[in-house]
Amino acid sequence: MIRFEDRAAIVTGAGRGIGYAYAELLASRGARVVVHDIGANEDGTSQDPTVAEMAAERLRSQGYNTRAAYGPIDSRDGCRALVEETISAFGRVDILIHNAGWVGYQKIEELEPDFLARMTKLGVETPLWLAQAAWPTMKAQGYGRILLTTSDRALYPEYVQSGLAAYAAAKMATVGITNVLAHEGEPYGILVNAMSPVAKTRMWGVAGEPDELRPDAVAPGAAFLVSEACRASAWVLRASNGQFHAFKACEAEGVDYPRDLRAVSVDSLEAVAAAWDDIAIAASEARR
Repeated sequence: MIRFEDRAAIVTGAGRGIGYAYAELLASRGARVVVHDIGANEDGTSQDPTVAEMAAERLRSQGYNTRAAYGPIDSRDGCRALVEETISAFGRVDILIHNAGWVGYQKIEELEPDFLARMTKLGVETPLWLAQAAWPTMKAQGYGRILLTTSDRALYPEYVQSGLAAYAAAKMATVGITNVLAHEGEPYGILVNAMSPVAKTRMWGVAGEPDELRPDAVAPGAAFLVSEACRASAWVLRASNGQFHAFKACEAEGVDYPRDLRAVSVDSLEAVAAAWDDIAIAASEARR
């Protein structure tokens, strides 16, 4: 059985929904967990510290070792403070899951700088600052597991929605961050992956327990990726309804980047147009 004794974890956005399911599973397997949640409303604004406090207390009532944290993490200092709080409480930090997020809609003609900045702060800057704060401790331990959150709404054209350009930008950036941190962490035993979970939560406008697409049905995938049993890094794990599919972009065999892509050779604009059907390969065909 996979256990987490002697491991300390931070889970952001853990007061409700998917984040709570992650925290509960880790805690039930022996991890000491900091349940972080600023208690924001559906549009990512406002703060309510009771959300994290109530979630942590609910877990403690089950006999689990958890602490609440609710300080803002939309700045470098806030992220450092959360990591320092965890180390102060538990003496270490082994697991970092950045699950906190919000969904906001502004079509491209309406997109405002403040809206974009708020989205990228939490979706792009926060994972970088959290990782930076945890990195020295994980590096010294020779062990660390970091899990970031992306979305099928960004990864697949079939699932995009109007107004989600800012959201998609942040979620696609997560994949690039994952790739680079996985590379930088490899020599030190720090594994970094991303998760694209689907569950009916507040972001779906669902209150209470859903009849399908439950948060606890995706939690095992997250728990595996932050466990000692995991040896994978730089993967994206899709999770929905108790089903899992992991993928990563991989270069074709024999490519000598960037000079020889082993691809279609053309020498003019018109030649590109004529060869487009051969140049363009849909992901469904690439899998074959």
